[in-house]
Amino acid sequence: MQALSDSFGLAFGLIVGLDPDLLEIVSLSLKVSLVAITFALILGLPLGAALAIGRFPGRFGLTVVINSFMGMPPVVVGLLVYLALSRSGPFGVLGLLYTPSAMVIAQVLLITPIVVSLTRQTIEELDSQYREYFLSLGIKRLPKVLTFLWEARFSLVTVCLAGFGRAISEVGAVMIVGGNIDHLTRVMTTAIALETSKGDLELAMALGVILMLIAFSVNLLIALIRPSNNHSITSKMFSR
Repeated sequence: MQALSDSFGLAFGLIVGLDPDLLEIVSLSLKVSLVAITFALILGLPLGAALAIGRFPGRFGLTVVINSFMGMPPVVVGLLVYLALSRSGPFGVLGLLYTPSAMVIAQVLLITPIVVSLTRQTIEELDSQYREYFLSLGIKRLPKVLTFLWEARFSLVTVCLAGFGRAISEVGAVMIVGGNIDHLTRVMTTAIALETSKGDLELAMALGVILMLIAFSVNLLIALIRPSNNHSITSKMFSR
């Protein structure tokens, strides 16, 4: 128990003292996850909206596939990205394996299905509620999508935060494609696994505390951003 208490004390000392190695790992983790969620939103928001209001052949099958990808094991995603980026793979010539770019790609593949699925559910609820109203106004598909995205902006911010939380906590896929290389691809989750196996509990605990604080902050933001009182879409967008 004394050893555990000492480890916690040293861990907080690293945090308060702004240890350079600690800051480097946290900085890379944030950078990779923020870039990944940005690309996931660019891909996922339009696709989720299209699945919600579009009526086209294969829509149901595509929805099932995307929902299935939400449960894809991260190590499988990491393996697929590894095979694609390895020297013998189709994109090996790009030399992206064991770089932060490879980690971003893996995280994008993991969190885009989450963004698509949650966006589809959010927009689908609005569409079912106001479909007849939009038809009566003769509003076309693109303005309708933009209106729904604006109306659902608070819910979509929570989608963004959920995706970021998923990305920042990922370990399996980024370990495979990033290699956990010191000063290059070492992020918080992979560093925690490595330092724990080495017995360096101080750095592992410091990173664990920061990771928990990030997770708590994300959930707090989700709770705060959700408005307690939403006016209807008709009163907000079309009342005069």
